[in-house]
This record gives sequence, C-alpha cells and structure tokens, in this order.
Amino acid sequence: MCELLGMSANVPTDICFSFTGLIQRGGKTGPHADGWGITFYEGKGCRSFKDPSPSYDSKIAALVVDYPIKSCSVVSHIRQANSGAVSLENTHPFTRELWGRNWTFAHNGQLENHGNLETGFYTPIGETDSEHAFCWLLQQLKTRYASAPENRVEVFGYIAELADQLNKLGVFNMLLTDGEYLMAYCSNNLHWITRRAPFGEASLKDEDVIIDFKQETTPNDVVTVIATQPLTSNETWQQIQPGEYCLFHYGEKLK
Repeated sequence: MCELLGMSANVPTDICFSFTGLIQRGGKTGPHADGWGITFYEGKGCRSFKDPSPSYDSKIAALVVDYPIKSCSVVSHIRQANSGAVSLENTHPFTRELWGRNWTFAHNGQLENHGNLETGFYTPIGETDSEHAFCWLLQQLKTRYASAPENRVEVFGYIAELADQLNKLGVFNMLLTDGEYLMAYCSNNLHWITRRAPFGEASLKDEDVIIDFKQETTPNDVVTVIATQPLTSNETWQQIQPGEYCLFHYGEKLK
C-alpha cells in the first residue's frame, strides 16, 4: 500500500528532513514506486509538486528537498498503485475547493465498490478509488452545510463519521487539510509525533541523516508530523488506533 506524510506547525516550517526519509521508501527502501506528491499551504493558497515516477530518484523530489518551502500545513504521499494506472492524474494528493478554501486529501488503502458513492458536484479526474472517495466526502459536506460553518472542529467530527463509512469499504487511512486544520484518520496504520522545546536530535530510519532541531527552531515552535510508519529511529511516535482520528491545529492536537 501507499504511505502518507503530513505536517501541522504553528510557524512556517520546512519538511525537508521528514520528506527526505519518506522519498527513500518510494522505490529504494520500500516498494512505493508508482508516483509521489506533496502540497504546501501558504495562507489560503497552496502549491503542489507531483511526479508519477519513483520518488527516490525523482529530479522533482530532489528539487523539493533542496528548496526548503516553509508551510504550516503539508500533505504528502508516495504511491503503490492498486486502483488506476500509474499516471499524473492518479497521483496524490488531490485538491478541490470548498467554501472558498483549498482542501487537500491523500489516502492509503483500498476501497471496494467505491463506484457506488455519488460524487454530485465533484467529478473525479483520474481513476482511483481515493479521488472518488474524496469527491464523495466533499459532496457530503456541501450537502449538509449550505455555507461555511463557523465551528470547523464540529465539521471534522462529521468528516470522521464519513470516514467511518468509507472504512467499512476496505482500508481507509487518510490525511485531510483545509490549510489550518489537519485531520488524520486511521484504518490500520498511522503514527504521529509532536516536537516542541526542549528540542533534540533526530535520526532518519531510511537515510543516513541526523538533524539537531535546536539549531533549526525557536523555543516557541510546535511541529507535528504524521506518517504511516515512524520516520525516525530515536524518537517515540504515537500510534493512532484503528477507527480513530486525530485533529491538529497549527501543531497542537485538538482531538
């Protein structure tokens, strides 16, 4: 299956260290060689980089590693295709507009009978069960709420109910963000870690890279990273239990 990576931070932060570890799994230390993508938020805007080639030797991935884009919310994905051809339109993450905001989604797993989900206004561009589920999810939100709700924490509670329905169709590990809130829903495998002062060193599992976060942060920084599997070997990651979700807002865990 695919692997997910997300970040929620209280100050614009680069994700180069974690992304360096993830992309090794895209054809080098892991089998996820059918494309990769990453989306960074800057205010209400977002920029995405995608490539249907293996991430570990992608020149575009190398550009992202060398160009430390700073963001408060990031979603990334490396793909092992099981639904839809290996192509750019089938490469995660997927982004759509709702209530004047860009929503970005990435999925790890496989869903049966996803074609029965009515997507309404949101038409999938590619062939994946993932994008189809994302379009269905947004359509459910659009149907339930006539306009943008003030209480977005409540909205994510409803999204968790929708995710429970999708989880019944197979395996549904998901990252979803509107640029401020980042939601992680676990079907079977998802972990997170929050880094804050006092910061220390971290060592990647998949590449011989060590970073001293004291040199890269201020005492007020709060940075949460979510990944399918822990990316570092010397830190304690928290596992999200199957059927549960976590909601982060600028690095802090709300749920």
